[in-house]
Amino acid sequence: MVPQQYLAKVREILNHLEQSQLPAIERAAELIVQALTNQSLVYCAELGHGLQADFINRAGGMAAIQAFTFNVKIASNVPRCRQNRPRREKWEQDLETVRFAVQSSNLSSGDVMLVSSVSGRNRAPVELALACRAKGLRVIGFTALAYSRTAVPLHPSGRRLAEVVDVVIDLGAPTCDAALDVPGYDTKLIPLSGVALNVAGWMLLGRSMELMAARGQPLTVFSSVNLEGGEERYRESRDQYEQRGF
Repeated sequence: MVPQQYLAKVREILNHLEQSQLPAIERAAELIVQALTNQSLVYCAELGHGLQADFINRAGGMAAIQAFTFNVKIASNVPRCRQNRPRREKWEQDLETVRFAVQSSNLSSGDVMLVSSVSGRNRAPVELALACRAKGLRVIGFTALAYSRTAVPLHPSGRRLAEVVDVVIDLGAPTCDAALDVPGYDTKLIPLSGVALNVAGWMLLGRSMELMAARGQPLTVFSSVNLEGGEERYRESRDQYEQRGF
């Protein structure tokens, strides 16, 4: 049955992370610790499939990880009679937007950026990594290496995410992400990258919190707002982070 089959595939992902990705997670955690101990900041780009929300403002999570998002809206309508005039490709404009966002932001040399692309082929995550590193940031990339090696890169540099970051954490998701062969369907069902990214991300952040505590600088951590007095404790934690920066 599909539930049991999916659980078996998830266990394979967990085994992969434990057996092969702990060194990468350790290197990535050291980058985060280095940033925070040197008064730099840690940012989380919109990770694959909206999982940015799972790492920010969570009970038991570190206050120091901040969202990096951007939205540029331009109104430049063209009348129908001029629709055929030469225009740049939309993806070229998108890459310019990424570069503009990085250069116009509060990102600074020494900061850390977390970014993800399961296939590793998409333009925007690669451009974000390149723009961040050009500005002096260290970049931690989440991707599925076996999948990525089969995917034709779309970025004009011809590079995939794993080729442009400081540390790669391999999610272990299969090619095209979906995992299960189910009778009646001519394509595999149920992706694995969301589970992999969630677990790998918390492994990384948890190790970072552990290392900071071992160095005598425990990070500000949120507790649940749903407990008695939880909202007040959240505000206190937020104030502490704003005062200390970690």
